[in-house]
Amino acid sequence: MEKTIILRNQLNKTTPVFLVETSSAPSGVELVSSYQTNRVGDPMDLVALAQQVQRGDEFIKANACNRLTVIADQIRYLQEQARKVLEDAKKDAELHHAACNVVKKPGNMYYLYMRESGQRYFSILSPKEWGPSCPHKFLGGYKLQHDMSWTPLEGVEKRDSEIGIMDKLLNQQAALPSATEPNFQGLS
Repeated sequence: MEKTIILRNQLNKTTPVFLVETSSAPSGVELVSSYQTNRVGDPMDLVALAQQVQRGDEFIKANACNRLTVIADQIRYLQEQARKVLEDAKKDAELHHAACNVVKKPGNMYYLYMRESGQRYFSILSPKEWGPSCPHKFLGGYKLQHDMSWTPLEGVEKRDSEIGIMDKLLNQQAALPSATEPNFQGLS
């Protein structure tokens, strides 16, 4: 007995509802009265069934939309992160190409100046060390990190603190016993 009912929703779309196929001998067992087991009861039951299917469709659509919204937000976040990585790489490359008469060593501070000719160069002397006799325009101070990236003077303390926390985490993680599940005890 293939019966369907069509229920129209607010958007004038139809939702077909299918009833289970009937058999007078389900699983090979003859029924005493297939009429009693296969008949359709109250016509409102069909409407309620169709409404339930329609609500299910609406919830599935809403759930899919919510999950896709989360993914879209993650994509925007990742795009912003990629943009920041590219900007940082460009800045780091520009700083690495600034003139310098000393071998730059990670962990040291370097101070960027600009001559009247427009040439940018690094010095190991800060404007404070130059005092009033600073010969050129000071552009900024930078710390060369061990990954060869540059941290601006105003961000050095924060970056050193972050690196210290990561070192602590790495040292503690190495001391943890092997486990099949993540173990974050003592890492706070």
